Amino acid sequence: MNITDPNIEKYLDSLHAHRDKLFISMEEYARQYRFPIIGPRVGVVLEQLARLIKARTVFEMGSGFGYSALWFARGLADDAKIICTDGSADNRDRAREHFREAGIDSKIEFHVGDARDIIEKYDGPFDIIFNDIDKEYYPDVLDLALPRLRSGGVLLTDNLLWSGRILEKNPDPATAGILEFNRRLFAEEKLISSVLPLRDGLGIAVKA
Repeated sequence: MNITDPNIEKYLDSLHAHRDKLFISMEEYARQYRFPIIGPRVGVVLEQLARLIKARTVFEMGSGFGYSALWFARGLADDAKIICTDGSADNRDRAREHFREAGIDSKIEFHVGDARDIIEKYDGPFDIIFNDIDKEYYPDVLDLALPRLRSGGVLLTDNLLWSGRILEKNPDPATAGILEFNRRLFAEEKLISSVLPLRDGLGIAVKA
């Protein structure tokens, strides 16, 4: 299922046609190897939110090869910090190449492993926590992220509409994980939550 009309998506993509060549190269790699990334429409939102709340600390639960971190970095001060996590050392190494090319490697701390285990090593508070781990584990995220998010901080979550699979009668484990996360997200009184029907559904939750 298309979340938005494909022609509208093409139009929106055309508005971002003049972005940095590094982003375009990373997007071409993602298309070639069918690697899921947030894309420029969501990327700009990450940068905007980082600027709006004057974020200085970002924790990414799931970083892939660094695409989302580059968007965050555009909205952060030079002395800000992004903690990246991914289960693949190959993704970490590729991300580090991109960070060096973009001149932001001093902002990045990259850990290989399960993001749920890694975040427990930090007290926070973080200005932004970005959730993009395996979907069946989404229900674990709120208990881990909320205590480590500052008041006024933002929890961002990718894929909350899951190409429409959230409407299926017999959801698979990944879809069931997203459904349970969405239920908990909107039931949490400490969060002001919404889902933007942008790309695959971007969750934005502000901690009161």
